[in-house]
Amino acid sequence: MPTTGNYFHLHLVSDSTGETLITVARAVAAQYANVTAVEHVYPLVRSQKQLDRVLDEIEEAPGIVLFTLLEKDLVARLEAKCRDINIPSLSIIGPVMQLFEAYLGAATTGRVGAQHVLNAEYFKRIDALNYTMMHDDGQHVEGLEEADVVLVGVSRTSKTPTSIYLANRGVRTANVPLVPGIPLPHQLQALKKPLVVSLHATPERLIQVRQNRLLSMGADTPNDDYIDRQAVTDEVAYARKLSAKFSWAQLDVTRRSIEETAAAVLKLFTDRQRQRFAE
Repeated sequence: MPTTGNYFHLHLVSDSTGETLITVARAVAAQYANVTAVEHVYPLVRSQKQLDRVLDEIEEAPGIVLFTLLEKDLVARLEAKCRDINIPSLSIIGPVMQLFEAYLGAATTGRVGAQHVLNAEYFKRIDALNYTMMHDDGQHVEGLEEADVVLVGVSRTSKTPTSIYLANRGVRTANVPLVPGIPLPHQLQALKKPLVVSLHATPERLIQVRQNRLLSMGADTPNDDYIDRQAVTDEVAYARKLSAKFSWAQLDVTRRSIEETAAAVLKLFTDRQRQRFAE
């Protein structure tokens, strides 16, 4: 049987960090709502001895095997083992590399973990992360003009996690909370270079997220304005009014994941950069 009950074993074998494998595997596994993948992740598999342990575990818990290995001897052993015990295996990057090679007419370098080298792009991401952590939740507003993107929004509109996700893509991102009764920093009102994006959600969604937040903190404040229906509705209206006043880009995050929100912000940012370049 390919599965036991409502789960199956998924072996992810990589000679690097395994991030590519995990991302692809989870994207596909998410399409199967009635079955759960039990992940076995094996990063930094670069020797025959390391592969021995992997093969033993695969044999103990047979399932689907996905891999990103560049060493041909390791690939051959892994595929042979999978054939012997009659389980499927697939190289995630193999077909893509073959396509590149055919189109470019050049062989690959075979460098393991080449995407993680300490190049200019890597240090750009580190700089963006440092900037973002320093400018989280309205801190150091005097440096907002140095941002690529500034996210604004009321509490629980995913400003911080979205900022960190964008920073990991090399986008210097600050975020500033919008709180009724508290004046906006004048630095925010005077921004010229950064793209300002106002994140919105429905009152119902905000109340749900805030209630979960309070429960996780062990708080018990049922009458607090933080989750009061009218108070939250007023907050949302206040944020939308400010967005219209300052012509900020607006993004509804009610039904968006952090990744989807970040992708939408990146598109706005890229479109703006392209427009400025054209001018």
